[in-house]
Amino acid sequence: MCIFCKIVDEEIPAKIVYETNTTIAFLDVNPKTKGHTIIIPKSHYETFEELPDNILMDLMKTIKEVIKLLKPLNYEGYNILNNNKPIAGQEIPHVHFHLIPRYSNEQEEIIKMSKSINCDLDEILSCVQKD
Repeated sequence: MCIFCKIVDEEIPAKIVYETNTTIAFLDVNPKTKGHTIIIPKSHYETFEELPDNILMDLMKTIKEVIKLLKPLNYEGYNILNNNKPIAGQEIPHVHFHLIPRYSNEQEEIIKMSKSINCDLDEILSCVQKD
């Protein structure tokens, strides 16, 4: 059983900030900034594309509610991150979103995309378009 499922089953304690019938949000035990929160579905799904649409919508609503709950921390912005599969940085194989409040003069580096690559956009478009 994955660590997030153990949190849902209350086998591992967590600092829960928000919960619904299908989702749970808790403070990250290794926070990058003050208020760093993890939002997960209570049911186990490894990747984003496995999520049923109703659970996906519940997750998005929970993220929005947690953003509101964190307002007293006086953040100046925030990141919402989701990694899928180890190659993309997913360390726990349970869909989860990081909500990372951002503040001036913090130690954590701003999350930025790397430099652009050179690729044929027309070729990519033809690969992904449905006939």
